[in-house]
Amino acid sequence: MKRRQKLLNTESFARVGIVDLLNQFLSHQATRTTGAKMAAMTSVVNYTVVFPFERTFDPLPSTIWMKHNWAHSITLSALYALFIHQGQKWMEKRPPLRLNRLLTAWNCLLATFSIFGLIRMTPEFFHSLTHFGFQYTVCNASYAHGVTGFWTQMFALSKAFELGDTVFIVLRKRPVIFLHWYHHITVLVYTWHAYKDHTAAGRWFVWMNYLVHSFMYTYYAARSLGISPPKWIPMCITGMQLAQMVAGCFVSWTSYNIKRSNTYCQQSYENLYFSFLIYTSYFVLFAHFFYTAYLRRGNRYQKLANGPVSSAKAD
Repeated sequence: MKRRQKLLNTESFARVGIVDLLNQFLSHQATRTTGAKMAAMTSVVNYTVVFPFERTFDPLPSTIWMKHNWAHSITLSALYALFIHQGQKWMEKRPPLRLNRLLTAWNCLLATFSIFGLIRMTPEFFHSLTHFGFQYTVCNASYAHGVTGFWTQMFALSKAFELGDTVFIVLRKRPVIFLHWYHHITVLVYTWHAYKDHTAAGRWFVWMNYLVHSFMYTYYAARSLGISPPKWIPMCITGMQLAQMVAGCFVSWTSYNIKRSNTYCQQSYENLYFSFLIYTSYFVLFAHFFYTAYLRRGNRYQKLANGPVSSAKAD
């Protein structure tokens, strides 16, 4: 009985702490703004359609769960790495599986999810940016509630789901490059680590990722259907990914400087250092990929121009 009461007290304390975390910036801003303006900060964004699951979304249960369990993203990553190693070993003496229809369905599902997430996040993103300024968007986590709160939660969960991309690569006996598995692992761990604190700059990270993935998975779906888009399309997608990394570094650097000036900003230094590390490494890796895939002599597109090369098909 005492143990149960202790657990209840711990959860109650966690809920109070998280409520305080989600509202600290609003309270801080309230000392400098009128009540009318404060009301506008949280109520002006009107969605023409709000689904029941968005209207009733409560960020507290998922935040409490993530507070206690975010480190399981590391466990998932370890299992993921083990699958890659053992899966490739298991497929060595087996023919590649075609899986074309299943792959098409998978890519269409993720493309649809990303497009819908982008549509739901965009109104709040631009409303916050145009009405309250850039600093507000990187220091105020008001997006963690309501419609955008639901799609932020779905975004965090989707990073575990997206590990399934690699299952298709392994079973089809395609090479699993370092950029692919490193990106999947670090995005999963970083996203769960950021979600537990509702990092304010997550507004930017979630929106940008939904945007890029909307194009990326649509492109993958087209390729899995046997459609070969012109070279400039994948080049633009990789260019968008590079721009995303530059923007991510800029947002993180801005948050860091705001915190250093003793101005409240809902962002931990721990998460900031993590974001600097991954965004810098992503930029280097994607820049190298861009060069080798599209610019270097003898790249896959030059080979295709000289004749069909089966190994040049994108995964």
